[in-house]
Amino acid sequence: MKKTDWKEALSSLYPPNPSFSENNSHAETDSTTPAKQLLRIELDKRKGKPATLITDFKGTDEALKELSKMLKLRCGAGGSQRDGEILIQGDFRQKIAQILLENGYKIKKTGF
Repeated sequence: MKKTDWKEALSSLYPPNPSFSENNSHAETDSTTPAKQLLRIELDKRKGKPATLITDFKGTDEALKELSKMLKLRCGAGGSQRDGEILIQGDFRQKIAQILLENGYKIKKTGF
């Protein structure tokens, strides 16, 4: 008995969907590109210590994680990300604003 790939078996039953492509199935939409986003940067106090908060990120959790990782690395600080927010430990408002502008994001400074 010959083993067949499950994709081959399904393709014989159903015609391929022309609007679906495996390569771009996770592509960014227009609203998640850096040029289309307006990120807010503000200073927050967490347990009495300053923290820079970046909010209003729209995109996948992976994209949020990558942006957070890049910001933490460039600032040399710790932090976290969740629910469209990035928290960087310390007051890095100016530096983060510069980094985000270099990467094509639009920013709104709050409390500078």
